[in-house]
Amino acid sequence: MADCAPNTPVLVGVGAVQQKLEDYREAREPVALMEQALRDAAADAGADALLARADEILVPNSLWGYRDPARILADRLGAQSATTLLADFGILQQGLINRACQRILAGDAQVMLVAGGEARYREQCAARAGDEVGMVQEADDVEPDITLRPGAELMSEVESNAGLGMPVGYYAIMDSALRFKQGLSVDEHRDRMAAQYARFSEIAAANLEGWVDEPFSAEFIRAHSPKNRMLAFPYTKLHNSQWTVDQAAGLILCSAAVADELGIARSQWVFPVVSTESNFMSVIATRGDLGGSEGFRIAGRKAMQLAGLDFNDVRLRELYSCFPFAVRVQREEMSLHDRGDDSVTGGMTFGGGPLNNFVFQATAKIAQLLRDNPGETGLVTTVSGLLTKQACALWSMQPPIAGWAFADVTDEVHAVTPLRELVSDFEGSATVAGYTVLYQGMEPWRAVAVFDLPDGRRTVCFSEDASIITDMMSRECCGSSYRLSKGQLFA
Repeated sequence: MADCAPNTPVLVGVGAVQQKLEDYREAREPVALMEQALRDAAADAGADALLARADEILVPNSLWGYRDPARILADRLGAQSATTLLADFGILQQGLINRACQRILAGDAQVMLVAGGEARYREQCAARAGDEVGMVQEADDVEPDITLRPGAELMSEVESNAGLGMPVGYYAIMDSALRFKQGLSVDEHRDRMAAQYARFSEIAAANLEGWVDEPFSAEFIRAHSPKNRMLAFPYTKLHNSQWTVDQAAGLILCSAAVADELGIARSQWVFPVVSTESNFMSVIATRGDLGGSEGFRIAGRKAMQLAGLDFNDVRLRELYSCFPFAVRVQREEMSLHDRGDDSVTGGMTFGGGPLNNFVFQATAKIAQLLRDNPGETGLVTTVSGLLTKQACALWSMQPPIAGWAFADVTDEVHAVTPLRELVSDFEGSATVAGYTVLYQGMEPWRAVAVFDLPDGRRTVCFSEDASIITDMMSRECCGSSYRLSKGQLFA
């Protein structure tokens, strides 16, 4: 360990598990997939003893309903003395990795297990058979030792009253604002997104851990069809993160001293170099720059500064890809060139996007690629909520000269983020800041738009008028004026 301090945090084991079983009765539940991922991670490190030595087990919440999944894992892995942590929705997934590194660096812990997973495909197969799947039973009073919760709301009543609820509608609105800012036509925007996601599908098809086995053409991804229906214009299903997967990932981080003690081969050590995060929360319709992300601009710039490199020089990168806007706004804010791929997994549509766990899948893949390419640096970015929080992490096979660097840029992001007051009762003319058309089944249902009001405030209104819906899907409507009354918009 001559080149790094004993308390240097090191990622020594990674595991990624995927099951595609049509017979749901044979399929394992989420916590069993997480257990397997952690066992695989220990085997990857060549040190099963890591599991029982865990000081803390960290799991992000998901849709499965476990009260304390980390305790189930602790009992199964022989780590009964480990502290258990559950991170609720709205907590950055990268934040759990950061916590693990911070505790190791501070000497508060030596071995940290991070795991997450879903088995929604298992549930879907059971539902198609008119059945339900079983889950491990916990005592009614069980609670994790630590629960992390976000400090503010992700959505507003004004937005939900207009028909917004699912993330796809919010992201489509933000993407329209970015399109307008970039000066793209609606067709150019759709073409670029389709090409980007067609490339993601090719990457996923070549990724053994990817959910999708065959690539899709840009034409198929772009078009509204029975097998790829429009969800929120211009987003089709294949622009949407794929939650219906059975996937899990496990990461084992420990101190360099423990890695050395257990004889873990140095070729397995992957070092966290830099991590930056912003936890500033704002409701989408209040954001002054609806098509921007101050969080990614500042977190990205800070990460590059701390690492002494430009993200354009990082070949192995995984930009969080829940929707096209997330990828596009990162490229915009971090000034990424149009060369190289933005994913090593195939992204959250094609590689698979287990809810609240994808960053662990991506980190495991980056670690594997770095071991094969020890001269490279790896980048993994994170989004939480509705592009509410942001994080950037850099990884390397070489220990950082000054040690792992962490920066919380929340206050800086807050200071430079312009916010608009959101109101629900405006009457008069206003200008579209961003918009979408929501679909129900195969048919367009409702146009929803965020409006800039003459006095600088904002509101959100809707229309179910067929002529307005058609117009909003045939031309650029950002910057156009409409008459607003009682929460609706009129031509």
